[in-house]
Amino acid sequence: MGQHEFANEFGRRVRLRRHKLGFSQERLAEAAGLHWSYVSSVERGERNLTLASVLKLAHGLGVDPGKLVAGLTVD
Repeated sequence: MGQHEFANEFGRRVRLRRHKLGFSQERLAEAAGLHWSYVSSVERGERNLTLASVLKLAHGLGVDPGKLVAGLTVD
């Protein structure tokens, strides 16, 4: 899986979990300590996230960070 596909799949996982929780992007951003526009760009697969951002998003989503990245690879 190339970087673009990796980012798209990560963003899809974030979006699915956010929807499952009934959160808006703004609510997730607040819970994660991020800006809503950053969350939006993550969900669109436009970001190459730092570990800190992955951890913040996982915290905001109430999920183990490993669940968001399990099985993803960058070739």
